[in-house]
Amino acid sequence: MTSVDSTTSATATPVPDSRPPGGFLGRSRTFAGVSPATIGIAWLWLSIIVLLPLAAITVQSFDDGWSGFWDAVTAPAALDTLWITVLVSVIAALINVVFGTLIAWVLVRDEFPGKGFVNAIIDLPFALPTIVASLVLLSLYGPNSPIDIQLNATKPALVIALTFVTLPFVVRQVQPVLIELDVDVEEAAAVLGAKNLTIFRKIVMPSLLPAILTGAGLAFTRAIGEFGSVVLIGGNIPGDTQVASQYIQQQIEIDAPVDAAAISVVLLLIAFVTLLVLRVAGRWQSKREDADR
Repeated sequence: MTSVDSTTSATATPVPDSRPPGGFLGRSRTFAGVSPATIGIAWLWLSIIVLLPLAAITVQSFDDGWSGFWDAVTAPAALDTLWITVLVSVIAALINVVFGTLIAWVLVRDEFPGKGFVNAIIDLPFALPTIVASLVLLSLYGPNSPIDIQLNATKPALVIALTFVTLPFVVRQVQPVLIELDVDVEEAAAVLGAKNLTIFRKIVMPSLLPAILTGAGLAFTRAIGEFGSVVLIGGNIPGDTQVASQYIQQQIEIDAPVDAAAISVVLLLIAFVTLLVLRVAGRWQSKREDADR
């Protein structure tokens, strides 16, 4: 009897699984756990929010043809404002690379009273309206400066404003990488006689470099399009402190939307190329680091 039951049990037809294939919502393995419908929704939303507006501004910039676009972006005033914008944005990004990395290091590796407060205010430029930041900086470095330092309507004022609003990009990129670093490797190098500078240059820096590059790229691309934080402290002096965002506003006010769109497209191209180059450099550095291991 036992033998018959065993045979019957072994040859019994399995009960079909009534659940949809691939788990919840019938997700297909072909799409690595994401259904085609989900991918379609993601692309649709991305198109509505990002791609279509970019396409619209690009088309508008060529309303007067290629010659009109070229005349708009090579006008002396346009070249001046683009040069000023790129210059102060690069300086602000480089400052944040140094001090943003330093702040991230202190927040991760050191313990001190008020650390939680410092960690919280790092994100303040994200939450603070940029026009408020410009007003705060104007009250500190303007004509009635309580510390007797008047910088308004100068390029250093632009750099300070852009540094303020872009600092979190570097700190928040570097901080998680520092948290994940294996401190034991650094301690082993120190035991073997390596100096602090050598440990940082040979062990820590290669791991941080991709994050630093990403943070620098995000800070730079945010800075070239910044408007609110420089509108009061910058002075908007053509050829001196007028940045691209203010120049675009000026073109709209004088009823030259095509010129405004042309400068906008140039800023988009600068941002895209910057992020692309830094992403490629970061991946190359990561592969090189993996190969060295």
